[in-house]
Amino acid sequence: MEKKRIIIALGGNAILTKDPTAEGQMKALTNTSKYLVKMIKAGHEVIITHGNGPQVGNLLLQQSAAKSEKNPEMPIDTAVAMTQGSIGYWLQKALKKELLVNGIDKEVVTIVTQVEVSRDDPAFKEPSKPIGPFYTEEEAKLEEEKTGHKFIEDSGRGYRRVVPSPKPVRIIEYAAVKALVESGDIPISVGGGGIPVVKSEFGYRGVEAVIDKDYASSNLGCLIDADYLIILTDVDNVFINYNKSNQKKLCRVSTSELESYIEENQFASGSMLPKIEASIQFVKNSKIGAKAIITSLTNLPNAFIDDMATVIEND
Repeated sequence: MEKKRIIIALGGNAILTKDPTAEGQMKALTNTSKYLVKMIKAGHEVIITHGNGPQVGNLLLQQSAAKSEKNPEMPIDTAVAMTQGSIGYWLQKALKKELLVNGIDKEVVTIVTQVEVSRDDPAFKEPSKPIGPFYTEEEAKLEEEKTGHKFIEDSGRGYRRVVPSPKPVRIIEYAAVKALVESGDIPISVGGGGIPVVKSEFGYRGVEAVIDKDYASSNLGCLIDADYLIILTDVDNVFINYNKSNQKKLCRVSTSELESYIEENQFASGSMLPKIEASIQFVKNSKIGAKAIITSLTNLPNAFIDDMATVIEND
């Protein structure tokens, strides 16, 4: 396969395992890096993006628990920036080590990325993005009473705090990402979906929100002329009628087919739907021939093999 420019979007849960320590998360990223380097070794230009839902939620809990007059807690936009830095640092170290093991001389660079959103986005009135740890229903009710935060049930695994999740309008530092790729380096960008900012009289100001990393990755892919957007999740392929007797694995599928499945409510809003919508957005708004792939980290080496992953292409 000839060289392609590929954005690989990692989920925040792929970084945070049962061990929430820095050491535990670095260990998880060491494993992740082994799969990423296979793409780089094949000659592709790779841009890495990642989620931060668990990490930013945990950080906000730490901020809240330790707050005082002399040590006030930081707002969400700053917490997103902090997790961009920490996860990027861990990933830089893990990826650089794996590159050297494979005899590849490339730099890995984390860009603290701002993402413009609209101040009029309806998401600010309807918080929907889960962040942080899972709670039981009883624990969530106690947290709501204590903090005033909103909690919802998430994917059958428990209750999590939700915050506004506006759609990305523009990746502020996209030109720097493109320049790094074209110089042969490996950029890490839009961590946690990017730091949400709105235009102001003096440039930009941060807002209390978290952007979905798949939508931001799609937006970035369009701006830097990526050939592929690969969104990593827990399954090798997307299914319709999931967990039913007539479930069907999707291999090669068009954007119009996916749009019809969306109308049938085939994809859960809290899990697969954003990945599907981000993929459609990328394919429709990118250069001719651009494709999106949804698969798992362990299946990444098979992403370009027929029927081994879900490939989305334009009609």
